[in-house]
Amino acid sequence: MDLNLAGRTALVSGASAGIGAGVARILAQQGVRVAITARRRDLLDHVADQIAGNGALAPIVLAGDVSDAVDANRIAAKAAAALGPIDILVNCAGGSRPTTLDAPDADWDEAFTLNFTAARRLTQAVLPSMQARQWGRIVNISGSMEPRSLNAASAAKAALHLWAKGLSCDVAAQGITVNTISPGRIDSEQVRDKLHPTEESRRAFIDRNIPIGYFGEPEDIGHLVAFLASPLARYITGAVIPVDGGMHFFAH
Repeated sequence: MDLNLAGRTALVSGASAGIGAGVARILAQQGVRVAITARRRDLLDHVADQIAGNGALAPIVLAGDVSDAVDANRIAAKAAAALGPIDILVNCAGGSRPTTLDAPDADWDEAFTLNFTAARRLTQAVLPSMQARQWGRIVNISGSMEPRSLNAASAAKAALHLWAKGLSCDVAAQGITVNTISPGRIDSEQVRDKLHPTEESRRAFIDRNIPIGYFGEPEDIGHLVAFLASPLARYITGAVIPVDGGMHFFAH
């Protein structure tokens, strides 16, 4: 399907691996001119080489830390300088932060900065040009709303959900949509290394909780991002959409 995305511009955060890299690959395949950012320059370069090797235009690589306010603004400015005004922002940066009842404020602050504030800052940086052109797409990659233990990232992602819903109301009439994707178990570095480090643990979790019978791939998220970023999704905004293989809700 032609999503009418050729020539559009996109900035994808958290794009050095996992979901962010998968999103960048799919957008580039659709003819989007992409800027990718994350902290690990070597992995970003690898993703860029992969994309170019598959015949798409190599993305602009912008190493940096979106959880730092100055760096986030620098990244947004450099992306716009290299590509022109940003049409599509995909906020993929984030990470699980299991915590304890007595965790210090610093732990909570770090989790909120990475999982909520970074997305808000990048959005605020690119939003004025979207408003000026009366067109834009903001897609946030979130997390489960049914945590099974205390996790500071879960609270931050809850803030992301409701912030995105509120923002979507304010900018909808300006041709800008704001949507959030809630992934299930995606076969990524974070899931394999931290949640399910062995094949046995992966199979046991799948058998108990995922009706479709396997973990998703980053591109499974990327395909939905591409659709939500397209003109075809003009009437979808303020949504939180799970991509989880039917994973039982309380198992997230």
